[in-house]
Amino acid sequence: MVEITIREASAKDADAIADLWQQLVDYHRQLDRDMPGAAFNGARRYARRLVQRLDDPYTRAFVAEYDGQVIGFVLGMIVDLMADIFDQEPGGFLADIYVHPDFRRSGVGRQLVAALAAWFREQRLDHFDWHVAVKNEEGRAFWRAVGGRDVMVRMRADVKDDDQ
Repeated sequence: MVEITIREASAKDADAIADLWQQLVDYHRQLDRDMPGAAFNGARRYARRLVQRLDDPYTRAFVAEYDGQVIGFVLGMIVDLMADIFDQEPGGFLADIYVHPDFRRSGVGRQLVAALAAWFREQRLDHFDWHVAVKNEEGRAFWRAVGGRDVMVRMRADVKDDDQ
């Protein structure tokens, strides 16, 4: 097993997180052209927004570090789905996770998820949700391996003119 350090993200990680996020977006686009691509400078804006939320008590980001380099990250937050209309306890939401391909299948993803799950437990949450691309078979296998189960499927229909 690779010697990895998992720690909370800091502002100094912004460039590395931006690069990893761009790789995440590119990976999804390679799997499925229906997945959104990054906007111009999207990775830098993503990292800047993440850094702005580092002190937010409802948000937490962790990075995986190997030999002084950030090789993965996870971002999570506490969500409350309109408590005035849904009978549901607040839960966690894992917004993004990415591990550099050279470090996959070495436990890094599990360690990142475990760190975020521990934070969710500290916040007295009972569950957390995430989205996974339907064509991301490797990702879906990972989520099942860490105890994930299907709750809802997001679907899409194209809207075309009758002439097309």
